Amino acid sequence: MTSTPLPLADAELADLLAGRLDLVEERLRDAVAHADVLADATSRHLVNAGGKRLRPLLTLLAAQLGEGHRPEVVDAAVVVELTHLATLYHDDVMDSAPVRRGAPSAHEVWGNQVAILTGDLLFARASGIVAGLGPEAVRIQAATFERLCLGQLHETVGPPPGADPVAHYLQVLSDKTASLIATSARFGAMFAGCRPAVVDTLIVYGEKVGVAFQLADDVIDLTSDGDQTGKTPGTDLREKVPTMPALLLRERARGPQGTAADRELVALLDSDLASDEALAEAVAGLRAHPVVADTRDRAVAWAHEAVAALGTLPPGAVKDSLVSFAEALVDRAS
Repeated sequence: MTSTPLPLADAELADLLAGRLDLVEERLRDAVAHADVLADATSRHLVNAGGKRLRPLLTLLAAQLGEGHRPEVVDAAVVVELTHLATLYHDDVMDSAPVRRGAPSAHEVWGNQVAILTGDLLFARASGIVAGLGPEAVRIQAATFERLCLGQLHETVGPPPGADPVAHYLQVLSDKTASLIATSARFGAMFAGCRPAVVDTLIVYGEKVGVAFQLADDVIDLTSDGDQTGKTPGTDLREKVPTMPALLLRERARGPQGTAADRELVALLDSDLASDEALAEAVAGLRAHPVVADTRDRAVAWAHEAVAALGTLPPGAVKDSLVSFAEALVDRAS
């Protein structure tokens, strides 16, 4: 039996969820299997590469507030992870990411078109499973999928004229990352038979945890090496994809507190980062800047808001573990 991907406050509950995650993993591998040889290979690519499985873990954890043993809970956990995997195939194409989870990205192996179509196949498999969970689950999944697409769209086109780039980015994170994390928590509570008030609490928690998670990832992308994260550091910088540290740097450089060094670093970020040497210089420059600590502080603040949203839940091992889940997500960036 594997351990949970994040430390939880209650060891007995963590062991229970680790066993449930093993079942999710088994179901996940069944869900991506195809009779078509190519589709089978491409669909298994990221599943076989592993991953944190944070979204299904959150589904299983939230379900412990109700009847967590229900089979629908496992189905829901598979749905959210399949949906997440599908977005990774698409994201890696759009971001030109060469590595994902320590393995070559699917588009590096089979090309962009096959990678995109594989993501579509996984969305289709997720849709087939969620259909068995009922019309309300289908509606929630559709709304989540819409927000995932809107988040990617708005990240791609950038903020409209006159808009605050930082506020725009936070909305991108809310749609592109937090929406699915919120749905993961929502499905867990919902399919465990929790009261609507509990489900609503988990939605708010998931939205805030999702933003905290992505802000922490922005820090990790700069401060960790590729062997630890399974991704190439600085890929977003190379592809001119906005991240919070870069946005805060630009905001600072435009303001009265901006220094010549700030403006030089912005110029470096705007330069051609195609070579590994240029990218490494940009990553090192941003890593050493105070905006990284500022981003980390913002991640912690969002995590604290997520924990505060749990105030109406009854005390106990599940609530404590939801708190430790939120804290562990941002501790990764410390």
